[in-house]
Order: sequence, then C-alpha cells, then structure tokens
Amino acid sequence: MNGVLKRNNVTVLGEGNKVLLFAHGFGCDQNAWNHIKNHLTDNYKLVLFDFVGAGKSDLSSYDSKKYSSLDGYAKDIIEICDALEIKNAIFIGHSVGCMIGALASINRPDMFEKLILIGPSPRYINAHDYIGGFEQETIDSLFEVMDEDYISWSRSLAPAIMNTENGESLTNELSDSFCSIDPIIAKQFARVTFLSDNRNDLPLIPVKSLTIQCSNDMIAPISVGHYINANTPDNTLIILEANGHCPHMSHPIETADAIREFLK
Repeated sequence: MNGVLKRNNVTVLGEGNKVLLFAHGFGCDQNAWNHIKNHLTDNYKLVLFDFVGAGKSDLSSYDSKKYSSLDGYAKDIIEICDALEIKNAIFIGHSVGCMIGALASINRPDMFEKLILIGPSPRYINAHDYIGGFEQETIDSLFEVMDEDYISWSRSLAPAIMNTENGESLTNELSDSFCSIDPIIAKQFARVTFLSDNRNDLPLIPVKSLTIQCSNDMIAPISVGHYINANTPDNTLIILEANGHCPHMSHPIETADAIREFLK
C-alpha cells in the first residue's frame, strides 16, 4: 500500500466518478461519518481517512514539528489526493477539519471543486471585533484540566459537544472516540485547534463553499457561521434545526439533505 494511504488509514468506497473526501474533526476519526455516509453514496466515490494520531492512522508518522500548525494536516490531505490522483473533489469537513481543508484548497485549488464545512470556525477565541465563543481564560483552563487528566476531560467534554438532547449513545460514541486517541498527540492537536486563527485565510478560499451551522452549538456559535459567510467568497450559509456540534452524527438525514441540495 502507498505509504501515504497507510499513514492516514485511507478508505475508498463506491464507484462513482465524482469524489467526496471526508475530513473528521478533533477527537474523532473516520468512523464519525458512519451515520451519514450511506445517505451520500449515490453516484459518488467516498474517500475517508484518519488524521495522524487518530483512529488507525500510523502513530509512528507523527511529527510534533510538522503538526504544530494546521498546515501540516493540510499537507497530508494534499498528499492523499495526489496518491489517489484526485482532482475536482467535493471536500466535506467537520470542525477543525474544515479549516484544514480550506488551507489545502488554497494551496491546491485544482483538487477541490467545492468545500462543505460542517461546524467550522476560523478562530475559537473571542477578539475585540470577533465572537468565537470562548474567552482566552476558558481555553487556558480547558488545557489545564486536559493536562491533568485527559480521559476525565474527554468524558466531561463529549456531552457538551454532542448536546445531551441527542442521546446517550451518541455521547458515549464521541467520548469513546476521544479516549481512544493517543493522549500526547491529542493534547497537542487540541492546542493547535483551539489556538488557531485562520480568519485571514477565508478570503483566499478559491472555490464555492457551504457552511452548515447548527442552531445551538457551544463550539461554533451561529455568529461564527455568519462571520465565515460574510468573509468567504461564494459561500452559502445554512442553519440547521439540529443542535450540538456534530450534526453528521446526531442529525444525518437533515445534514445530508443540506449537502445534496448544495451539490445539485
């Protein structure tokens, strides 16, 4: 197997001519797409993968210097597409995976025809002219708790991310995913994620994009969706009735319907 495909545990499903490339968010792996992928298989080839450190990726490939910014993860997406000779794909990302895909599209516009961004955020920390949802002190406290006891931190964070209204089984699924990640890698990825600021990259996104926003999301509030829509060329914003940060898991049909409508 190609080393890149092994590194990121790449899975290819379906026989369609058009590729849907899925990028998961922090604390997850490609299994997070299991709830929605069967709603999107018609006429598409699905490509799923795990970011290094997640799922069944090759942990020996982890390089703390390379992955000290989202650019390292974006480079991996580009390498996956090159390995599979993918052009003009539809990118579907969740959470921090959205900004990673956006960076990849800026570097290689030929690879993506459209971007679909589920719960994206270019910056999680509030600024004087921007509401990201978190104060710096909150993020600092989050890191302190994470460093003291990553497993307990994961189990306490999962219900808030999923939103308990969406059921205990989904919350447990997300919690188990968080806890399965190598803690050292997870801690660095968390810092890279929550301290990133990609607001200046939004105007550089070269392709048409869709922002899918939930009505009640503690990680990416509605204000962030409006900010992305206002600062990204050719972007469409859809606000779902769904709540929580993971509508592809909790509300797969509503999310899939929004995606299919955009792809018409």
